[in-house]
Amino acid sequence: MLVDNHNRTINYVRLAVTDRCNLRCNYCMPAEGINFAKNDKLFTIDELSRLSEILVSQGVDKIRITGGEPFVRKDLMVLMRHLSQLEGLDDISVTTNATLIGPYIDELKELGIKNINVSMDAINRETFEKITRRDHYDTVHNNIIRLITEGFNVRINFIALEGQNIEDILPMLELTKHYEVSVRFLEEMPFNGGSKTFESIAWDYKRILAYVKERHPDYYELPSPKTSTSINYKIPGFKGSFGVIPSFSRTFCGSCNRLRISATGDVITCLYAQPSMNIRDILRAEGSTEKIKESILKAIGSRSKTGFEAQQKYKGVFANSMTSIGG
Repeated sequence: MLVDNHNRTINYVRLAVTDRCNLRCNYCMPAEGINFAKNDKLFTIDELSRLSEILVSQGVDKIRITGGEPFVRKDLMVLMRHLSQLEGLDDISVTTNATLIGPYIDELKELGIKNINVSMDAINRETFEKITRRDHYDTVHNNIIRLITEGFNVRINFIALEGQNIEDILPMLELTKHYEVSVRFLEEMPFNGGSKTFESIAWDYKRILAYVKERHPDYYELPSPKTSTSINYKIPGFKGSFGVIPSFSRTFCGSCNRLRISATGDVITCLYAQPSMNIRDILRAEGSTEKIKESILKAIGSRSKTGFEAQQKYKGVFANSMTSIGG
């Protein structure tokens, strides 16, 4: 079992399989993109499979596959098939922008991989294309509806961006009226390739909730797992639910049970911290399962207690794009 220096059990790993993405969302990276890692710096599928086995042997029972956009990798399903056979791994999830997932939906269902998070920051076509700088609205929308209607547990992650998509909050919420889907509104974070930093945000989770309450004053809170990053709600008569994620306010740090591993092997114990080590180098150089286990234990043994503590420690410098740190 993995237990950090603040007595928090770590049983959830966000495992990035690539830093590449086919969108250019303006809050995530510059229009021209970033300097993506060379292929030999990325984990191979065999390395990701072996690392997953080791993590599960240490008590990790949930792995979320992230990127970049994970389906950019043509060999992704090889890993998914391996994960689906790991005894002790109870939850395999995927975070995607839903542009490329279509051809893989049937096999994902066959493998029992049904928890899909979709990043979509606008329900209005023009706003969507302005934010993503790409013309993929129909593909994303159609794939989301297909995933929902075919029985996947779909959560739509919508980042509230001042001056960009606030008018889409309520229309996006309307999806929960007609479909069994969860729409989660996230606070903006300062990870966009280093071109922007901020000490406060205009739309924190309290303001988002107040905005929703103006239209739906009778929403009520749902019970949520202790380790949930979202505070979840239901509007009477709606099929789905909605939530808010205080990603900038960081009210959930006390129960954090997650670890991030980037596509190049950086172990990130907190989004607001710098990588604590590189597990890819150890995996390739040592080849020792015990050495890898020891290194993971060492990484979680020096976690910051909160995101604020991590931010202060690293002087609030966020030079990375979210796509490069498994966001």
